[in-house]
Amino acid sequence: MIAWLNASFQMQEMALNLAIEAHIMIRVKRVYDPHEPDDGSRFLVDRLWPRGMKKENLQMDGWLKDVAPSDALRRWFGHDPAKWEGFCRRYDAELEANSEAWRPLLDMARKQDITLLYSAHDIEHNNAVVIRAFLEKRVTGVF
Repeated sequence: MIAWLNASFQMQEMALNLAIEAHIMIRVKRVYDPHEPDDGSRFLVDRLWPRGMKKENLQMDGWLKDVAPSDALRRWFGHDPAKWEGFCRRYDAELEANSEAWRPLLDMARKQDITLLYSAHDIEHNNAVVIRAFLEKRVTGVF
């Protein structure tokens, strides 16, 4: 009976944690889009500084170059949607091997809304989309 109650309590606690985490948002947004109050903390996740953007004009809380794809992967991908699945797999592997780069984002995302900023034109096929999915799996514990 006690074991059953403990298991039931643990399941309720896990469900509550998931419900709390479900309200936390990880957004992705182009650096050229305006800052909005519900963005939360904003982090640039590109390795290169965005073209035409002055540093003083970009409202952000940090520039995390090391979480961006390697130069070799970025060049291989070249924003070609036909290479998207391969890019996702390779980038996931890079992220897995570089937890010190994304750990601060995960820690922040567990506490509050965050926005990942990127400069690519393609809003569906960019590194911020991959990072968001990678982090969301870790926030919810569902891999």
